[in-house]
Amino acid sequence: MMTDAKSPSLHSRIILAGLIGNVMEWYDFAVYGYFAGAIGKLFFPADDPAVSLIASFGAFAAGFLVRPIGGLLFGRIGDRVGRQQALTWSVIAMAVPTVLMAFLPTYGSIGVAAPIAIVLLRIVQGLSVGGEFTNSLVFLVEHAPRDRRAFTAVWGSWGASAGILLGSGVGDVLTHLLSDAQILSWGWRLPFVAGGFVALTGYLVRQGLHPQAPGAEPASPVQEAFSQHKRAMLRVAMLNLGFGVGFYTAFIYAVSYIKEIDHLPAGTVFNLNTWAMALLLVLLPAAAWASDRLGRRPVLIAGFGLLVFGAIPLFQLIHSSDPFTIFIGEAGFALIVGLISGGIVATNVELIPPEVRCTGLAFAYNAAVGCFGGSTPLIAAWLIDSTGDPITPAYWIAATATVSLVTILIFVREFHFHMPR
Repeated sequence: MMTDAKSPSLHSRIILAGLIGNVMEWYDFAVYGYFAGAIGKLFFPADDPAVSLIASFGAFAAGFLVRPIGGLLFGRIGDRVGRQQALTWSVIAMAVPTVLMAFLPTYGSIGVAAPIAIVLLRIVQGLSVGGEFTNSLVFLVEHAPRDRRAFTAVWGSWGASAGILLGSGVGDVLTHLLSDAQILSWGWRLPFVAGGFVALTGYLVRQGLHPQAPGAEPASPVQEAFSQHKRAMLRVAMLNLGFGVGFYTAFIYAVSYIKEIDHLPAGTVFNLNTWAMALLLVLLPAAAWASDRLGRRPVLIAGFGLLVFGAIPLFQLIHSSDPFTIFIGEAGFALIVGLISGGIVATNVELIPPEVRCTGLAFAYNAAVGCFGGSTPLIAAWLIDSTGDPITPAYWIAATATVSLVTILIFVREFHFHMPR
């Protein structure tokens, strides 16, 4: 049941609780993507560097492919036990494998057990993230004033982006302080150690809020979601398809792309990505404010329309040897992704009925963003390797964005977003 926050101070604490967990979750998850090159050499050695990188991104994708399962697991906890309990347990489930990854022996030390271990740890991380982000959105929207649902919920997305920015910033610092040999030897482990401290902060912030539990508690949220609310879940999944692919191409895969395809130094690459992510953080609250004032549909139609027609020219800018030109391309993606994110955060929650909201949203969102967005670095690397065309990832973005644009134009109406509390 959606309720207004009881006081400004409680509202601020609720926003902080939704934000901080996502900072930690997405920092930990993104750090792997940013150091995929080093991890590929250490855990998936191959004669061809492209094969090694693809294998590394395959492990990255594995964490995303299990996100729908994690969404069902933690979504059920959120619907049956309470939103706060689900968020607390998801923080713990992310912290443990992250710290363990920092101390994992490489292929050179333990052989094939090393890649198996890292894939298993990525799977546990994926289960955690599968419940964290969507449960935090539900938590934020359900405790937001009616006319500020998007602006409140966007801080969960802001926290996720801030976590990715933090991971990019750490990568930027390390590439300037350490040599490539030092990063390959031991430097890549440091960001994973730091993730444990971020996790502890998230756990402490979320204690003692005592928010309201969901109003109705079905005996089986999973069964009810799939038997009675399949259409709502399908709309959410299709709506998030283009968003997930666009985001992970522009802000995760782009780091490896600019380094391996454009052949820019690692320090320059991280610097460009850090500034692009910083721009995204500035844009998110403005887009959410517009969503609350103008309506969800106009913001989402504009965002997905720009992504459909802008993906190819923007990616052509990223495929350059000039850092400024690359940044213009990344800034364009930041503008579009920020616009979509500002409109979609509250929409995701409002389209799913309250009694199965955590379960239904977690599965639908993770099926789209997890399976398709998370596998995008792997797909993009494979497309380029197979076709020899460095622009092919942009075609993948445009195709999936078209699905989302058609969904918002035909299958979603503005009245769907304004459910009674």
